[in-house]
Amino acid sequence: MSGKVTMTDEYINEDGPKKVSMATHINRSEIKEAYEDVRSDSTPTDWAVFKFEGSSIKCTVKGEGFDDFRAQFTDDERAFAYLRLQMGDEMSKRKKFLFITWIGPAVGVMKRAKMSTDKAKMKEILANFAVELQLESSAEFEIDFFMEQLIKAGGANYGTGVRDL
Repeated sequence: MSGKVTMTDEYINEDGPKKVSMATHINRSEIKEAYEDVRSDSTPTDWAVFKFEGSSIKCTVKGEGFDDFRAQFTDDERAFAYLRLQMGDEMSKRKKFLFITWIGPAVGVMKRAKMSTDKAKMKEILANFAVELQLESSAEFEIDFFMEQLIKAGGANYGTGVRDL
């Protein structure tokens, strides 16, 4: 049975069963620092992206601008992101935050399945957000879609005060 892979977290080799670590390592301090940077009003950082490097999740990039944010996601990877968008109307402006889980269409079944436990760990760090989205197509990365989700989550939407009759 040399080299046979089973559905558990162990595999068989000449020396018998061997445990394989399925745990994902998360650099909590690095992720928390990026999270606080996005939340801060004193920095221009609008977003942070957290990607898998081997069995670790790390902050791979932070930046400004939605187009640069959208360009960070490819079909063959999975990632998490934290995004700040400005909402409001002429009377009131406020920052709102989104937590995004990205699973590219070319990601395999086992990696897809593992995302739910990794997401729970990330949400312990990236705790404050108005909307959580799971995206699986690059076509879903549209600013209008994100804004629409934030408006829905915001409850009352008074707009400009002009009513449609």
